[in-house]
Amino acid sequence: MNTVLLDMHCDENVALITINRPQALNALSSEVLEDLNNALAQVCANKDIYALIITGAGEKSFVAGADIAEMKDKNIDEAAAYGRLGNQIFTRVENFRCPVIAAVNGFALGGGCELAMACDIRIASSNARFAQPEAGLGITPGFGGTQRLARLIPVGVAKEMIYTCRQVKVEEALSLGLVNKVVEQEALMAEAIKMAKRIASNAPIAVANCKTAINKGLQTDIDSAINIEVKQFSECFASEDQKTAMNAFVNKEKVEKFANK
Repeated sequence: MNTVLLDMHCDENVALITINRPQALNALSSEVLEDLNNALAQVCANKDIYALIITGAGEKSFVAGADIAEMKDKNIDEAAAYGRLGNQIFTRVENFRCPVIAAVNGFALGGGCELAMACDIRIASSNARFAQPEAGLGITPGFGGTQRLARLIPVGVAKEMIYTCRQVKVEEALSLGLVNKVVEQEALMAEAIKMAKRIASNAPIAVANCKTAINKGLQTDIDSAINIEVKQFSECFASEDQKTAMNAFVNKEKVEKFANK
């Protein structure tokens, strides 16, 4: 992979993917998307990874959007294929088997904002900026921006951001619920790793089932969503981790490490 770095040992049970194109502010070219997809596949295959962090190289940019130079001459069919590729990969992030944390270290514009929104949790540095500037380039958001933004923040604010292309500073992003936490640049990765480790310390099967219940439940009505939750809840009782954790609780003991089975 030329444009993505993968650290499978960022911390115990935590992997780190870094978009590594700082000379282009980590813009998403087709090569970056393919490398990201490859990195995700490698993490997915490693059952000892219970949490994943995605960030951008350098201190200026998480991902400053798609590669405009590559995209500008596409025709309708080529644009559709590009949009499908981006959405396929970002949906893979959204539905990844373990929680994904975006460590947003600067600009998260266009595809960068869309990638961050596909993650479960967003921790941002104090210099982070969020925007969907596509309308100013004669297009719409193409990697899920019109859909995920309107699900994460008030619809009217999402429409304002998309129609005006304005950049949202990190303080406003926090107040809107677009990010979970804001820290200084130098503390960003430590904070992301800390949260990832806390997630990874819990029963991986239970955490994954929680994620499935939330994601699938948001796509349907409340009665159907409750049935999804019941299914995920009951399936946990087939796991060794459930027996270990509940027996430890009854015996006033602590589970040192879950078996993930």
